[in-house]
Amino acid sequence: MPTIQITGGRIIDPSRDLDQVGDLWIADGKIAADGGGAKPDIVVDARNLIVAPGLIDCHVHLREPGQEEDETIATGAASALAGGVTSVACMPNTLPPIDTQATAEFVVLQGRRARQANVYPVGCVSKGRKGEELAGLGQLVAGGAVAFTDDGAPVSNAGLMRRALEYSKMFDLVIMQHCQVMELTVGGVMNEGFESMRLGLGGMPAAAEDIMVARDIRLAEITGGRLHIQHISTARAVELVREGKKRGIRVTAEACPHHFSLTDEKLRSFDSNYKMNPPLRTAEDVAAVIDGLKDGAIEVLCTDHAPHAREKKMRELDQAPFGIVGLETLLPITVTHLIEPGHLSWSQAIRYLTINPAKLLNLPKGTLAPGVDADVTIIDPTTSWTIDPAQFRSKSRNTPYAGWEVRGRAHTVIVDGEIRHTLGGIVRESDVQSA
Repeated sequence: MPTIQITGGRIIDPSRDLDQVGDLWIADGKIAADGGGAKPDIVVDARNLIVAPGLIDCHVHLREPGQEEDETIATGAASALAGGVTSVACMPNTLPPIDTQATAEFVVLQGRRARQANVYPVGCVSKGRKGEELAGLGQLVAGGAVAFTDDGAPVSNAGLMRRALEYSKMFDLVIMQHCQVMELTVGGVMNEGFESMRLGLGGMPAAAEDIMVARDIRLAEITGGRLHIQHISTARAVELVREGKKRGIRVTAEACPHHFSLTDEKLRSFDSNYKMNPPLRTAEDVAAVIDGLKDGAIEVLCTDHAPHAREKKMRELDQAPFGIVGLETLLPITVTHLIEPGHLSWSQAIRYLTINPAKLLNLPKGTLAPGVDADVTIIDPTTSWTIDPAQFRSKSRNTPYAGWEVRGRAHTVIVDGEIRHTLGGIVRESDVQSA
């Protein structure tokens, strides 16, 4: 494998509280302490750029197997690279669901074949995601699962959720929960409130999320299990997580860009690209999510990347599926709506995108410490560009950010010591071989 020298970049590695200008070396697919006197095969000029650990997205939907018209593991992993993401954890709501060792192993194998971003399967909590019987968690771990969830189908049975939290402790793996009381959201397409009443659309009340978050935090408290709140979206849910942390409960939470950059007013357009679950909330909820990120109540940023073929999203609003793609817009929306306004520093944002999700999933990633796998994302923090879905590497185009002017972009992405994505212009072969 080539020896790579990344020169003159601003190296930000929150895992070591490092923020300084310098060089980073890669040798034999690992981060190296220095060049060891060797001459590099490839030199990357990173002046005026940020050199960070490879970004990690703990919540994506890759649709394979069963819905390859929306996305495949290969196209989703390629989309991740284009967004600067070197590792993804894919949700199990596939056809069939990832509820056996064989289905988990299939995802791992397809990810290796794709040779794009690292792909890790998340296994189901319950068999078939039906919420009736606990899945074989041990077999899923043997197949490569890094966490458990029935994402999109909340674990509504409190007894089953309790058992899941108890059994997952044997593996020290986290239960990731889509917190929603389904009986309160039947027929809903958007947040319940003034806008839904004004538009005559079925509402999904904030209380549906708040009640489930409160229940699950209490279950995590009595079991000692690890609970992760997915795509948190309401002010009260953020406060509940904050309170749980203060009591020493093992609870974490994640926020998605659409929940800190968009409000339910966007549904006035009746554009299905603004239809997601949990739905876009009010300006007060958006402010609460941002506050949660600022004080660490929310400690992970991710996408809930949910690709859908164009013909599916073109249906009437009440018939169109929930969800948007997000892998290629995660970084610029974070820069534009969190970093540039001063809500988060670069070090904080990179922490939420690297070492924190790595710890959540027990991955040996998210750091630039010598000896670890060389997953590196080089970021151009100031470049301005226009989001154009036609240029996405994802198979789907369902984004609410089309035409947005944003700043910040992944420039070069290295996985396992290999340059697998670059915008060009900063990577050059050294003159070593011709010298």
